[in-house]
Amino acid sequence: MTAAPKAAATVLWACVLGSSLSFIDGSVVNVALPAMSADLKASGEQVQWIINGYMLPLAALVLLGGALGDRYGRRNAFLLGVLGFGAGTVVCAIAPVVEVLLAGRVLQGLASALLVPASLALLGETYPKEEDRAKAVGTWAAAGALGGALGPVAGGWLTDVVGWRAIFVGLLPLVAATLALGVWAIPKRAPESSQPLDLPGAVLATLGLGAVTWGLTEYSRTRAASGLAVAAAGAVLLGVFLWVERGKGARAMMPLSLFNRNFNGVTLLTFLLYAALSGLLFLVPLYLVARGWSATMAGAALLPFPLLMGFGSRLTGGWASKTGPRLWLAAGPVVVGIGFALLGRIADDGFGYWTHVFPGVLVIGIGMTMAVAPLTDTVLASVDDKHQGAASGINNATARVAGLLAVALAGFALAKGAGVPPEGFRLAAWTAAGCAGLSGLAAWLLISPRPAE
Repeated sequence: MTAAPKAAATVLWACVLGSSLSFIDGSVVNVALPAMSADLKASGEQVQWIINGYMLPLAALVLLGGALGDRYGRRNAFLLGVLGFGAGTVVCAIAPVVEVLLAGRVLQGLASALLVPASLALLGETYPKEEDRAKAVGTWAAAGALGGALGPVAGGWLTDVVGWRAIFVGLLPLVAATLALGVWAIPKRAPESSQPLDLPGAVLATLGLGAVTWGLTEYSRTRAASGLAVAAAGAVLLGVFLWVERGKGARAMMPLSLFNRNFNGVTLLTFLLYAALSGLLFLVPLYLVARGWSATMAGAALLPFPLLMGFGSRLTGGWASKTGPRLWLAAGPVVVGIGFALLGRIADDGFGYWTHVFPGVLVIGIGMTMAVAPLTDTVLASVDDKHQGAASGINNATARVAGLLAVALAGFALAKGAGVPPEGFRLAAWTAAGCAGLSGLAAWLLISPRPAE
């Protein structure tokens, strides 16, 4: 049953606010990393884990989060995720040492594993018609991008003027507003699935991703063989996870039957594109602050990227629903890759914002605006209604795993402490450009030229 227009719009904005918590949190923390590192005396490895401490549980458990929403109700999963995120944010705000900050980040990641897939699945069930859903997803992506645009600037200013803890305090009113709107606006519905939870799959995915991430982080910092050994053990666990999921069939946390041609294409695209994006955007604020930029300036430097997404995503979502997603999903990442290559020029001496930083950020924003709304809508259109929570969970897990691995490998670009030498940044920029180009090729080869029926 389709919700009435006003009721559907209210659910949409509840989902937008909820997802914005995750988007804003990620963007403001990147800008504040140098201040956190200095205040809490964090090592270069700990700086990486301030990011990965959030991304690891989100990446590992977002699959289970999607399944929990399908099994126990997406409204319940959404609201519990908002509450948990608020609790983790409080822990981060009061953290006296880096270890407590990491604990708060882990709690935020656990909560987001419920919140993020539930918000997308709620959109899918609220807007079952292809064209309506494409516009709603475009609005969701646009609002999230605008939140992500304000986050770095506001977070940088708060970090410079008040201190990095203020960025977490500033998130709490948004948590309260999201919770209130979610309780009031999201209707109670019967769960989409009665399948028992796949706890073995969740344990194997968590242990496997944790081992791979820790091992790559350790190896990228120290080149120690023990890091590679742990990463290899994690890869074996992930292989066992896939074997277990195959045996469980429709009862799996990640049903392999969902991987049709379109879903395969959008999953591969997501992995390559978000690996490129996460790795480079982790390094940019560190690189700029280390060269004398304030946190506010570093945050504002990236502003054109999310602003373009904010104003353009609804339009591209609607256009792609009429023309088919393949052209948008192939061309968008290629444009992003050109932007990464342009951004690599800031590794040269004497770079300026308008001549070196702005062109790359602008082109990245154009490419991501072309790709994000069609990508999300293709995910939801590739599966039936009862698996939309699982499908959105898989796609979010793919994006988070990609970012997780990219940040773990970013240690190759870091000097001792949290500095980024020019040669390391240049290597990261060209690597990101290559990954983005490959993601566009994957979309062209695998995704149907017409919308999924």
